[in-house]
Amino acid sequence: MKETNIKVIWPNNKETFVSKGDDWFSSAEKAGLEIPTGCLTGSCGACEIDVNGETVRACISEIKNNQECPLRVSLTTDPFWEN
Repeated sequence: MKETNIKVIWPNNKETFVSKGDDWFSSAEKAGLEIPTGCLTGSCGACEIDVNGETVRACISEIKNNQECPLRVSLTTDPFWEN
């Protein structure tokens, strides 16, 4: 069983605890957020999120352990995907 010990602070100010290796989509859903999706292969960039200032593509990244501080997530937007 994975140890749930990574604190994530989401854009809606909810805080959750996740495990190393968890996927971003289900973790965001548990916090009441939906990360946009597109190709799900890392090519389009629709699922880009910023984690502690570093942009990651949620579809090809898993949550990494950061014992030093909580992970602060913000959703990025692409003007080409907006209505």
